Amino acid sequence: MKPLLFTLEAGLPLFQPLCRQLAAEIGELESRQFPDGESYLRIPAPVTGRHCVLLADLSHPDPKFLPLLFLVATLRELGAASVGLVAPYLCYMRQDRRFQPGEALTSRIFAQHLSRELDWLVTVDPHLHRYHSLDEIYTIPARTLTGVPLLADWLRQRGETCLLVGPDAESRQWVAEIAAQTGLPFIVGHKERRGDRDVVVTLPAIPPEQTAIKSAVIVDDVIASGHTILQTIASLRSVGIETIDCIAVHGVFAGNAEVLVRGSGLRQLVTSNSIPGSSAKIDLSPLLAEPIRELLAGAGGSPTTVNGD
Repeated sequence: MKPLLFTLEAGLPLFQPLCRQLAAEIGELESRQFPDGESYLRIPAPVTGRHCVLLADLSHPDPKFLPLLFLVATLRELGAASVGLVAPYLCYMRQDRRFQPGEALTSRIFAQHLSRELDWLVTVDPHLHRYHSLDEIYTIPARTLTGVPLLADWLRQRGETCLLVGPDAESRQWVAEIAAQTGLPFIVGHKERRGDRDVVVTLPAIPPEQTAIKSAVIVDDVIASGHTILQTIASLRSVGIETIDCIAVHGVFAGNAEVLVRGSGLRQLVTSNSIPGSSAKIDLSPLLAEPIRELLAGAGGSPTTVNGD
Protein backbone atom coordinates (compact mmCIF):
# COMPACT_ATOMS: atom_id res chain seq x y z
CA MET A 1 0.00 0.00 0.00
CA LYS A 2 1.32 3.42 -0.95
CA PRO A 3 2.11 6.07 1.68
CA LEU A 4 -0.21 9.04 2.04
CA LEU A 5 1.31 12.50 1.55
CA PHE A 6 -0.39 15.38 3.39
CA THR A 7 0.21 19.10 3.52
CA LEU A 8 -1.60 21.91 5.30
CA GLU A 9 -0.63 24.46 2.63
CA ALA A 10 -1.99 24.23 -0.88
CA GLY A 11 0.47 25.06 -3.62
CA LEU A 12 3.75 24.09 -1.95
CA PRO A 13 6.14 23.78 -4.93
CA LEU A 14 7.73 20.66 -3.44
CA PHE A 15 4.47 18.76 -2.92
CA GLN A 16 3.76 17.36 -6.40
CA PRO A 17 7.42 16.49 -7.21
CA LEU A 18 7.76 14.69 -3.87
CA CYS A 19 4.47 12.88 -4.38
CA ARG A 20 5.76 11.59 -7.73
CA GLN A 21 9.16 10.62 -6.31
CA LEU A 22 7.50 8.59 -3.53
CA ALA A 23 4.72 7.23 -5.74
CA ALA A 24 2.48 8.37 -2.87
CA GLU A 25 -1.23 8.99 -2.73
CA ILE A 26 -2.38 12.50 -1.90
CA GLY A 27 -3.87 12.57 1.57
CA GLU A 28 -7.31 14.16 1.62
CA LEU A 29 -7.59 17.05 4.05
CA GLU A 30 -10.12 19.78 4.70
CA SER A 31 -8.95 22.79 6.68
CA ARG A 32 -10.13 26.28 7.39
CA GLN A 33 -10.25 28.84 10.17
CA PHE A 34 -13.24 29.75 12.26
CA PRO A 35 -14.03 33.48 12.47
CA ASP A 36 -12.11 33.74 15.75
CA GLY A 37 -8.97 32.26 14.17
CA GLU A 38 -9.24 28.72 15.56
CA SER A 39 -8.38 25.88 13.20
CA TYR A 40 -10.81 23.35 11.74
CA LEU A 41 -9.40 20.11 10.29
CA ARG A 42 -11.08 17.05 8.78
CA ILE A 43 -9.55 13.96 7.18
CA PRO A 44 -12.40 12.56 5.07
CA ALA A 45 -10.76 9.37 3.77
CA PRO A 46 -9.74 6.40 5.95
CA VAL A 47 -6.12 6.36 7.14
CA THR A 48 -6.24 3.25 9.32
CA GLY A 49 -3.07 1.24 8.87
CA ARG A 50 -1.59 3.75 6.41
CA HIS A 51 1.87 5.30 6.68
CA CYS A 52 1.46 9.08 6.53
CA VAL A 53 4.02 11.65 5.45
CA LEU A 54 3.46 15.33 6.24
CA LEU A 55 5.20 17.96 4.12
CA ALA A 56 5.45 21.30 5.91
CA ASP A 57 6.90 24.71 5.17
CA LEU A 58 8.03 25.78 8.64
CA SER A 59 9.21 29.25 7.73
CA HIS A 60 7.24 31.86 9.73
CA PRO A 61 6.19 28.92 11.93
CA ASP A 62 4.04 30.18 14.76
CA PRO A 63 0.65 30.24 12.93
CA LYS A 64 1.45 26.83 11.40
CA PHE A 65 2.52 24.91 14.48
CA LEU A 66 -0.84 24.29 16.19
CA PRO A 67 -2.57 23.10 12.97
CA LEU A 68 0.37 20.76 12.41
CA LEU A 69 -0.02 19.27 15.90
CA PHE A 70 -3.78 18.93 15.37
CA LEU A 71 -3.18 17.08 12.08
CA VAL A 72 -0.64 14.68 13.57
CA ALA A 73 -2.88 13.92 16.57
CA THR A 74 -5.91 13.35 14.35
CA LEU A 75 -4.04 10.97 12.04
CA ARG A 76 -2.96 8.96 15.07
CA GLU A 77 -6.48 8.91 16.54
CA LEU A 78 -7.81 7.67 13.18
CA GLY A 79 -5.38 4.75 13.17
CA ALA A 80 -2.42 5.82 11.01
CA ALA A 81 0.38 3.24 11.13
CA SER A 82 3.01 5.97 11.37
CA VAL A 83 3.31 9.73 10.94
CA GLY A 84 6.54 11.35 9.75
CA LEU A 85 7.40 14.95 8.99
CA VAL A 86 9.31 16.32 6.01
CA ALA A 87 10.30 19.85 6.97
CA PRO A 88 12.99 20.88 4.47
CA TYR A 89 13.38 24.15 6.35
CA LEU A 90 13.48 23.39 10.08
CA CYS A 91 12.57 26.36 12.25
CA TYR A 92 13.53 27.12 15.85
CA MET A 93 17.19 26.24 15.52
CA ARG A 94 18.52 29.74 16.25
CA GLN A 95 18.19 29.76 20.04
CA ASP A 96 20.56 26.90 20.84
CA ARG A 97 21.80 28.33 24.11
CA ARG A 98 20.93 31.08 26.60
CA PHE A 99 22.74 34.21 25.50
CA GLN A 100 21.04 36.19 28.28
CA PRO A 101 19.78 34.87 31.64
CA GLY A 102 16.19 33.68 31.51
CA GLU A 103 15.95 33.20 27.72
CA ALA A 104 13.80 30.34 26.45
CA LEU A 105 15.78 27.53 24.80
CA THR A 106 13.23 27.38 22.00
CA SER A 107 15.23 24.91 19.89
CA ARG A 108 15.00 22.28 22.64
CA ILE A 109 11.38 23.02 23.51
CA PHE A 110 10.32 22.79 19.86
CA ALA A 111 12.27 19.55 19.39
CA GLN A 112 10.67 18.01 22.47
CA HIS A 113 7.17 18.76 21.15
CA LEU A 114 7.85 17.31 17.70
CA SER A 115 9.60 14.26 19.15
CA ARG A 116 6.54 13.45 21.29
CA GLU A 117 4.17 13.59 18.32
CA LEU A 118 6.07 12.16 15.34
CA ASP A 119 7.76 8.92 14.33
CA TRP A 120 10.54 10.52 12.26
CA LEU A 121 11.79 13.76 10.75
CA VAL A 122 13.61 14.68 7.52
CA THR A 123 15.12 18.11 7.00
CA VAL A 124 17.68 19.87 4.80
CA ASP A 125 20.62 21.95 6.04
CA PRO A 126 19.25 22.92 9.46
CA HIS A 127 21.11 25.63 11.32
CA LEU A 128 23.43 23.40 13.31
CA HIS A 129 25.67 25.92 15.00
CA ARG A 130 26.34 24.77 18.55
CA TYR A 131 24.57 21.43 18.11
CA HIS A 132 26.61 18.83 16.26
CA SER A 133 23.53 16.89 15.16
CA LEU A 134 19.77 16.89 15.60
CA ASP A 135 20.13 13.82 17.81
CA GLU A 136 21.19 16.17 20.60
CA ILE A 137 17.66 17.58 20.82
CA TYR A 138 15.39 15.20 18.88
CA THR A 139 14.57 11.76 20.28
CA ILE A 140 13.07 10.39 17.05
CA PRO A 141 15.01 9.32 13.94
CA ALA A 142 15.99 12.61 12.29
CA ARG A 143 17.69 12.64 8.89
CA THR A 144 19.72 15.74 8.08
CA LEU A 145 20.38 16.16 4.36
CA THR A 146 22.35 18.80 2.51
CA GLY A 147 21.34 20.68 -0.62
CA VAL A 148 24.99 21.19 -1.63
CA PRO A 149 24.96 18.62 -4.48
CA LEU A 150 21.90 20.29 -6.01
CA LEU A 151 23.42 23.77 -5.76
CA ALA A 152 26.61 22.41 -7.32
CA ASP A 153 24.58 20.82 -10.14
CA TRP A 154 22.93 24.19 -10.83
CA LEU A 155 26.34 25.84 -11.14
CA ARG A 156 27.73 23.07 -13.36
CA GLN A 157 24.75 23.24 -15.69
CA ARG A 158 25.19 26.99 -15.98
CA GLY A 159 28.79 26.40 -17.05
CA GLU A 160 30.14 29.84 -16.17
CA THR A 161 33.46 30.55 -14.51
CA CYS A 162 32.84 32.60 -11.38
CA LEU A 163 34.13 33.30 -7.90
CA LEU A 164 32.15 31.60 -5.15
CA VAL A 165 31.68 33.80 -2.08
CA GLY A 166 30.68 32.70 1.41
CA PRO A 167 29.56 35.73 3.45
CA ASP A 168 30.85 34.42 6.79
CA ALA A 169 32.50 31.56 8.63
CA GLU A 170 29.19 29.69 9.00
CA SER A 171 28.81 29.57 5.20
CA ARG A 172 32.26 28.02 4.70
CA GLN A 173 30.98 24.44 4.86
CA TRP A 174 28.60 25.05 1.94
CA VAL A 175 30.83 27.18 -0.26
CA ALA A 176 33.92 25.00 0.25
CA GLU A 177 32.07 21.80 -0.63
CA ILE A 178 30.45 23.38 -3.70
CA ALA A 179 33.88 24.63 -4.79
CA ALA A 180 35.26 21.10 -4.38
CA GLN A 181 32.46 19.65 -6.50
CA THR A 182 32.63 22.27 -9.26
CA GLY A 183 36.31 23.21 -9.32
CA LEU A 184 35.45 26.90 -8.90
CA PRO A 185 37.55 29.20 -6.68
CA PHE A 186 36.08 30.60 -3.48
CA ILE A 187 36.61 33.11 -0.72
CA VAL A 188 34.92 33.44 2.68
CA GLY A 189 34.18 36.77 4.35
CA HIS A 190 34.02 37.86 7.96
CA LYS A 191 30.68 39.00 9.38
CA GLU A 192 30.22 41.21 12.39
CA ARG A 193 26.64 41.12 13.65
CA ARG A 194 25.54 44.14 15.65
CA GLY A 195 21.83 43.31 15.69
CA ASP A 196 19.16 41.27 13.88
CA ARG A 197 19.30 43.66 10.90
CA ASP A 198 22.68 45.28 11.42
CA VAL A 199 25.65 43.36 9.99
CA VAL A 200 28.96 44.26 8.40
CA VAL A 201 30.62 41.83 5.95
CA THR A 202 34.32 42.17 5.16
CA LEU A 203 35.80 40.11 2.33
CA PRO A 204 39.43 39.00 2.12
CA ALA A 205 41.64 40.19 -0.71
CA ILE A 206 40.95 38.29 -3.93
CA PRO A 207 44.00 36.19 -4.86
CA PRO A 208 45.90 37.60 -7.88
CA GLU A 209 45.17 34.55 -10.04
CA GLN A 210 41.42 35.18 -9.57
CA THR A 211 41.28 38.93 -10.20
CA ALA A 212 40.44 38.33 -13.87
CA ILE A 213 37.12 36.73 -12.83
CA LYS A 214 34.45 39.39 -13.17
CA SER A 215 31.41 37.54 -11.83
CA ALA A 216 30.63 36.13 -8.40
CA VAL A 217 28.04 33.82 -6.86
CA ILE A 218 27.19 34.35 -3.20
CA VAL A 219 26.46 31.01 -1.49
CA ASP A 220 24.59 30.60 1.80
CA ASP A 221 22.26 28.19 3.54
CA VAL A 222 19.49 30.63 4.51
CA ILE A 223 18.46 34.10 3.40
CA ALA A 224 16.34 35.58 6.19
CA SER A 225 16.50 39.36 6.62
CA GLY A 226 18.71 39.66 3.52
CA HIS A 227 21.13 42.08 5.17
CA THR A 228 24.08 39.67 5.05
CA ILE A 229 23.58 39.26 1.30
CA LEU A 230 23.23 43.02 0.77
CA GLN A 231 26.44 43.70 2.66
CA THR A 232 28.27 41.01 0.68
CA ILE A 233 27.05 42.52 -2.59
CA ALA A 234 28.33 45.93 -1.49
CA SER A 235 31.71 44.45 -0.57
CA LEU A 236 32.02 42.72 -3.95
CA ARG A 237 31.13 45.90 -5.81
CA SER A 238 33.77 47.79 -3.84
CA VAL A 239 36.44 45.56 -5.40
CA GLY A 240 35.08 45.90 -8.92
CA ILE A 241 32.83 42.84 -9.30
CA GLU A 242 29.52 43.96 -10.78
CA THR A 243 27.97 40.72 -12.09
CA ILE A 244 26.68 38.99 -8.98
CA ASP A 245 24.31 36.05 -8.46
CA CYS A 246 23.13 34.47 -5.23
CA ILE A 247 22.18 30.86 -4.51
CA ALA A 248 20.91 29.55 -1.19
CA VAL A 249 19.22 26.44 0.11
CA HIS A 250 16.39 28.22 1.95
CA GLY A 251 14.77 31.51 0.99
CA VAL A 252 12.94 32.61 4.14
CA PHE A 253 12.86 36.29 3.09
CA ALA A 254 11.45 37.87 6.24
CA GLY A 255 9.47 41.05 5.68
CA ASN A 256 10.56 42.80 2.47
CA ALA A 257 13.90 40.96 2.27
CA GLU A 258 13.33 39.57 -1.21
CA VAL A 259 12.44 43.00 -2.57
CA LEU A 260 15.59 44.47 -1.03
CA VAL A 261 17.85 41.70 -2.34
CA ARG A 262 16.41 41.78 -5.85
CA GLY A 263 16.59 45.57 -5.84
CA SER A 264 20.32 45.42 -5.18
CA GLY A 265 21.02 44.58 -8.80
CA LEU A 266 21.60 40.85 -8.51
CA ARG A 267 21.57 39.13 -11.87
CA GLN A 268 19.99 35.94 -10.49
CA LEU A 269 18.53 34.90 -7.14
CA VAL A 270 18.04 31.14 -6.82
CA THR A 271 16.89 28.99 -3.90
CA SER A 272 15.49 25.51 -3.46
CA ASN A 273 11.77 24.76 -3.35
CA SER A 274 11.90 24.14 0.41
CA ILE A 275 9.92 27.38 0.78
CA PRO A 276 7.51 28.83 -1.81
CA GLY A 277 8.64 31.89 -3.74
CA SER A 278 9.72 33.22 -7.11
CA SER A 279 13.34 32.16 -6.47
CA ALA A 280 12.44 28.51 -5.70
CA LYS A 281 14.02 26.89 -8.76
CA ILE A 282 16.01 23.95 -7.37
CA ASP A 283 13.90 20.85 -6.71
CA LEU A 284 14.72 19.00 -3.48
CA SER A 285 12.50 15.98 -4.14
CA PRO A 286 15.25 13.75 -5.64
CA LEU A 287 17.32 14.40 -2.52
CA LEU A 288 14.48 13.65 -0.11
CA ALA A 289 12.92 10.56 -1.63
CA GLU A 290 15.34 7.78 -0.62
CA PRO A 291 15.75 8.82 3.06
CA ILE A 292 11.96 9.03 3.36
CA ARG A 293 11.59 5.53 1.89
CA GLU A 294 14.13 4.21 4.38
CA LEU A 295 12.32 5.81 7.32
CA LEU A 296 8.98 4.48 6.12
CA ALA A 297 10.49 1.01 5.93
CA GLY A 298 11.85 1.43 9.45
CA ALA A 299 8.40 2.46 10.64
CA GLY A 300 6.97 -0.83 9.41
CA GLY A 301 6.37 -0.19 5.73
CA SER A 302 7.23 -3.14 3.50
CA PRO A 303 9.47 -2.69 0.44
CA THR A 304 6.30 -2.74 -1.64
CA THR A 305 4.88 0.09 0.46
CA VAL A 306 7.88 2.35 0.31
CA ASN A 307 8.52 1.85 -3.40
CA GLY A 308 4.91 2.58 -4.18
CA ASP A 309 4.34 -0.56 -6.27
